[in-house]
Amino acid sequence: MVSRRGNHVDRSFVETCVRKRYVYRGRVVSFRSDRIRLPNGALAEREFMDHPGAVGVVPLLPGGRVVLVRQYRYPVLETTYELPAGKLDAGEAPLACVRRELREETGYTARSVRPLIDYWPTAAFANELLHLYVARGLKAGAMSPDDDEFVACEVVPVERALRWILSGRIRDSKTVIGLLACRVRGIV
Repeated sequence: MVSRRGNHVDRSFVETCVRKRYVYRGRVVSFRSDRIRLPNGALAEREFMDHPGAVGVVPLLPGGRVVLVRQYRYPVLETTYELPAGKLDAGEAPLACVRRELREETGYTARSVRPLIDYWPTAAFANELLHLYVARGLKAGAMSPDDDEFVACEVVPVERALRWILSGRIRDSKTVIGLLACRVRGIV
């Protein structure tokens, strides 16, 4: 069987929803505790974050450089280097969101934006699907971050960013996956 997302689904592992229950509805995410029927017929609870989805972009500049965003992430209590990214607004197409986030967080606009890879950052406890893109033909402009975002835009050689992944300086999953996917596909 093929799911609505085009991926293989093995029916011998399918869990079906018996009762959907929101335990928290927030501005950014919600949390659910659903009662489900297991493949063997038994009932169980699945607690997870219900997320509208997000995008990230690998903004490439000539000379083997990438644009990263540096910001403090309260949940991990660290300043991180990340690809520009953001949550999908209601009804927003991923491509429109990626162009918006690139402009807001870095000031850059892109002549070309192409899909790279889609993945679930934490499939065990969230339904967030993250769409990663590659942007080229960048033109610099003014940053316009959200009122609660304090970010700095930094241009880094791709090779340095890849070393930062291996040294643990970059640990953000979308950044690790985006840069390594670009390397594997021969983009960088």
